[in-house]
Amino acid sequence: MIEVRNLRKTYGPVVAVDDVSFSVSPGEIVGLLGPNGAGKTTTMRMLTGLIKKTSGQILIDGKDIESQMTLLRTTLGSLPDGAGLYPRLTARENIVYFGSLYNLPKKQLHQRLDELIALLHMEAIIDRRTQGFSHGEQTKVALARTLIHDPRIILLDEPTNGLDVLTTRAVRQLLLQLKQENKIIIFSSHLMHEVDHLCDRAVVVANGKVTASGSLTELKKETASETFEDAFVKLAYAGVEA
Repeated sequence: MIEVRNLRKTYGPVVAVDDVSFSVSPGEIVGLLGPNGAGKTTTMRMLTGLIKKTSGQILIDGKDIESQMTLLRTTLGSLPDGAGLYPRLTARENIVYFGSLYNLPKKQLHQRLDELIALLHMEAIIDRRTQGFSHGEQTKVALARTLIHDPRIILLDEPTNGLDVLTTRAVRQLLLQLKQENKIIIFSSHLMHEVDHLCDRAVVVANGKVTASGSLTELKKETASETFEDAFVKLAYAGVEA
């Protein structure tokens, strides 16, 4: 289980994340949702250890991540809001390079890569340099790189942004498969129909604070909404004309 307790991040006088708490159990997909600037990406970066929290706790299996950073890096896969690919390397070389950082045996690495190539429909781009790739092509490579070491904890920031219809469907199927494999998945998206299709629960943040948390059914009932998109707008944009 991953637990976030009273997480706070400040940059001087600016409060980016303010007292955020939630938990995610194995075999669960939780949506971390909110408007642009709500604190989602900052929270994700603290979960990966990329930036230091100001206060609060992030626990994995009851232990603070600050005491197990090496273990965290081997058990966590993160898709950030930017692909960050090496443009002079091919898609294959980008993915293999990251797999080698996890000391994966060569046979296992290439078997896993072949699976991801097929799943994400990357056959036509896998041996091309990533310089000049479209946004969707970059996202495919970055997602494969995220999953190459079969992580137990998966953090995805807008994973289907820019993907074509077939690949989007494949990513959804993959996430549901990972859920069946008892992975811990935190998923951020602005596409509420995807959240409705994939997520067991949602944590809605606005202005750095949690404004609502619960199952999608509970949140729709709480806001008297027929769709989760309507519920999200009421919870995330309270007092704002939509």
